[in-house]
Amino acid sequence: MTSPDHSPLDRSIVYNTTIKIDPQIEKQWIEWQKNENLPAVMGTGLFTEYKFFRLLQEDEAEGPTYVIQYFASSIDLYKKYIDEFATLFGERSFAKWGDQFISFHTVMKSVH
Repeated sequence: MTSPDHSPLDRSIVYNTTIKIDPQIEKQWIEWQKNENLPAVMGTGLFTEYKFFRLLQEDEAEGPTYVIQYFASSIDLYKKYIDEFATLFGERSFAKWGDQFISFHTVMKSVH
């Protein structure tokens, strides 16, 4: 995920993705994230690390909710990801999972 030599300044921008998935695909979706999607996003070289969470105390009537946070060292690197890669990764997700998930994205800046 990250090397120990990264400082907090190396991750001042957080690209946050929140995803609610169909419970029937949960196990396969987690494996796909860990083995394919997350390594591919990190392979762009634009993020220094990521964190992968499952929300607790959330209404799971429509399925579990996950959060993936990608850390970038600058807003320019985040923008480069959005401009050059975000559409591709979105299309890959929809091609693989169709309407079995919904997601939304936010961008945050670390306050030091």
